[in-house]
Amino acid sequence: MRAVLTRLVQALVTLAGAGALVFGMLAVTPGDPARRVLEARGVTEPSPPAIAAVRAELRLDDPLPLRFLRWAADAATGDLGISWSTGQPVAAEFAERLPATLRLTGAALALAVALALVLGAVAAAAPGRWPDVVSRVVALGMLVVPSFVLGVLVLDVLVVGAGLGRVIADGTWATVFLPALTLALASGATWSRVLRTGLLEARSASYLRVSTARGATPWQRLRVHELPNAAAPFLTVVGLGTAALIGGAPIVESVFTWPGVGRYTVEAIDARDMPVVVGFTLVAVVVYVVTSLVVDLVCTLIDPRLRQDVR
Repeated sequence: MRAVLTRLVQALVTLAGAGALVFGMLAVTPGDPARRVLEARGVTEPSPPAIAAVRAELRLDDPLPLRFLRWAADAATGDLGISWSTGQPVAAEFAERLPATLRLTGAALALAVALALVLGAVAAAAPGRWPDVVSRVVALGMLVVPSFVLGVLVLDVLVVGAGLGRVIADGTWATVFLPALTLALASGATWSRVLRTGLLEARSASYLRVSTARGATPWQRLRVHELPNAAAPFLTVVGLGTAALIGGAPIVESVFTWPGVGRYTVEAIDARDMPVVVGFTLVAVVVYVVTSLVVDLVCTLIDPRLRQDVR
C-alpha cells in the first residue's frame, strides 16, 4: 500500500511540474493571442478596441500566476482552451480525432510488443550464434531508418507499387496495418534488445539448472522462469515507449494522411495554433505519466524486491 501511495504522489508531482512547463510554453509564445483569435473569426485587420475586448474576454491581462491557476483548473476538467485557427474548443477537436489516434497507437503497441517478443526470444535462444546475429541486424535496421523515410518507402513500394493498402488512410481498422507497422518498428527493435538481455540474465540463475535436471523443457523454462523474471525491465521500457509512440504519431499520421490528433497537431504547428500544440503536449505528458504509473505498479506487484526498495 505504501508503494502504491508513493508512486501516486510521484505521478501527481510530475504532472504538476509538467503542467507548469506546458503553461510556460503558452505564455512565452510570440504574438498576441487576441489577434490570433480575431483572425480565426475572419477579422483580418482587427482594430485595437476589438483586440482589447477579446483580451478582456479571455482574461489575458490578469497576472500570470492567476492565469496559470485558472488554466490548470480548466485543464483538470478537460478544458484545453480555444483553437486560434478554428475558434472551436481544443478538447472537442481532440475528441473528434482521438479514436483514430488510439486505434493507430494501440495497433502499433501490439505490433511492437509482438516483434520484441519474437526477436528477443530468438536472440536469447542462441546467444552469439546466427539467430542472435540475424535478430540484431534486423533490429538495427528497424531502429536506424526514420519513421518518415520508412513511411514514404512503404507508400511508394507496397501501396503504389504492389497495390497493397490505400494511399489515403481513412482511420479505420481496414487501413491501420501499414501506418501502425511503420510506427512500431523502432520501438519493437529497442524492446527486443532489452528483452534479450533480461532473458539471458534470468537464464544464468542457478535454480534453472535444478529445473533442467528435473526434466523441464526449454519452452517450460522460458514460460515459467525466464519470461517472468525478465518482465520487469521489459515492461518498464514498454511503458516509456508508449509515450514515444504517441509522440511519433504526428509524423506517421501526416505521411499516411491518417485523420488523427497527431496530423491535426502538425497542421496546428504550421498555423502557430499554440493552444492545440500545448494541448497535445499536455495529453502526451498525461499519457506518459499514467502509463509509467501503471507499469511501476505492475512491476511492484510481480517483483517483491521493488516493494522492499520503496520501504
